[in-house]
Amino acid sequence: MSRDSWRAALAAYASPASLTLLVLGFAAGLPAILVFSTLSVWLREAGVSRETIGFASWISLAYAFKWVWSPMLDQWRLPWIGKLGRRRSWLVLSQAVIAIGLIGMALCNPQTSLTMLIALAVAVAFASATQDIAIDAYRLEIAEDKLQATLAASYMTGYRIAMLLASAGALFLAEWLGSSNLDYNQSAWTATYLVFALLILPGLLTSLLIPEPEAGVPLPHQPSRYSFNHQLAAVGLLLVLLISIPAMINALIAQAWPRAILYLLFIIGSLSPAGRSLLVPVRQMLGQAKQRQRPPHFDFVHQAVSVIVLIILLVATGGMFQSFWGGYWPRGTMYLLIVWGCLSAPGRILMGPVLTPITDFILRYRWQALLLLGLIATYRMSDTVMGVMANVFYIDQGFSKDEIASVSKLFGLIMTLLGAAFGGLLIVRFSILPILFLGGLASAATNLMFVLLVGMGANLNMLIVTISCDNFSGGLASTAFVAYLSSLTNLKFSATQYALLSSLMLLLPRLIGGYSGVMVEHLGYSDFFLVTALLGVPTLILIAWQWSRNRHTPQANEALPRTEQSTP
Repeated sequence: MSRDSWRAALAAYASPASLTLLVLGFAAGLPAILVFSTLSVWLREAGVSRETIGFASWISLAYAFKWVWSPMLDQWRLPWIGKLGRRRSWLVLSQAVIAIGLIGMALCNPQTSLTMLIALAVAVAFASATQDIAIDAYRLEIAEDKLQATLAASYMTGYRIAMLLASAGALFLAEWLGSSNLDYNQSAWTATYLVFALLILPGLLTSLLIPEPEAGVPLPHQPSRYSFNHQLAAVGLLLVLLISIPAMINALIAQAWPRAILYLLFIIGSLSPAGRSLLVPVRQMLGQAKQRQRPPHFDFVHQAVSVIVLIILLVATGGMFQSFWGGYWPRGTMYLLIVWGCLSAPGRILMGPVLTPITDFILRYRWQALLLLGLIATYRMSDTVMGVMANVFYIDQGFSKDEIASVSKLFGLIMTLLGAAFGGLLIVRFSILPILFLGGLASAATNLMFVLLVGMGANLNMLIVTISCDNFSGGLASTAFVAYLSSLTNLKFSATQYALLSSLMLLLPRLIGGYSGVMVEHLGYSDFFLVTALLGVPTLILIAWQWSRNRHTPQANEALPRTEQSTP
């Protein structure tokens, strides 16, 4: 490569777009860690059980389900602050909620207000997941394909720096302010989370100053015939009905008469003349769906109802299998009818905002879509499930927070960035799939080093070696995974499809990770780390299968450039 080419490559990292992604990556990394690993240390110091900490890790499922509401970021502009632009307005809203939520968490004591602390952490996680959707869509829309690797590297650098501050920095700060595993100090953690709430400001200011990218899909210019407040009231009243009806039935079964009467009053109020007047936007949309009429554009009511119907479909599907498995045939039949209604033609019209990007993905890749989705869903299984108990393991092993912060966070960050850079070089040389396989193999294999660490006690040298290998492999795998997902995304549905694909990576690992505390209690740390290593085998089989297929039929399996992908 010529000197001018190297100079141009280096200049790309100093471009406004790259610097913007650096700051936005920093804003994305802070809340993700503060509601996950750092929160687990706080809860453990406060005396919360490992089982509860494991279940609390389900907070991060918000990142796994972000694809459910991602169509709203693609196809609906926020009121009032929407003049900032489709991407910027969602960034500003989500960052404001994150800052407020972190302040609320700081004011909660897990020893006396654990429920409130978890509720606020859930709100922060949902806002953080929404911010991730907007940042990913912004990154995909502001630059062409050849610059995506540069933007992804800048984003990852900012994200990892934020992870360092939100993990090692938070642990150092809490320790310095007087909280330790032997001497818990609530005020230290309050001050720590207040400081990190302030660190959201750089991202918020950046979102206010950056230019809005050109939309891949123009937003509809035709306004809805109903005001936003009317639509919001209609959706809220619909939720009241959907919650009150089954709640009243359960209360009647349990003979809890006062509660049943309360829910009945909610239902009567919702179906009163005033309630029916508020429900007009929903009623009209349901009537159009019943007559198989597709709306010319998706307004807020349709966006919200599509999410509600999708949630009903997911819950009913799970309830159906559970009921039939347990022999509860009447209840299983009821769930089956609900599933059938959601998948009928009117149901599919109601779920249009969610289904359209998914249908596009399936039509482009056909039967391979199942292979791709299976690969993505299992790719980070090993290290994600293990990561839930990582900080708890370090504490139980006898390491101090200073040692954890220095080795696991500070030194680990350096190794992660080195792994990410090395992964980028390997991808240029060997293409994506071989490095995707290497990253998955390394991520699973390094879990075996934790098995060795279990029998060595608080051995700092072994901790350094283990963390070095684990974080290097994690950085390599992350680079390959981001490049792989970007190549699969259609710019016309950039927010939705990237959110769907990246969410699938977290869904199954987070669900299993919620039981990690129970697994440790029953298996012990050695067997737990061995099991997590074996969880990486399915994804290696899927990558090898696709890699082999692509080698035999490269033309048939090569994805179209993102700017040329077709839509149904």
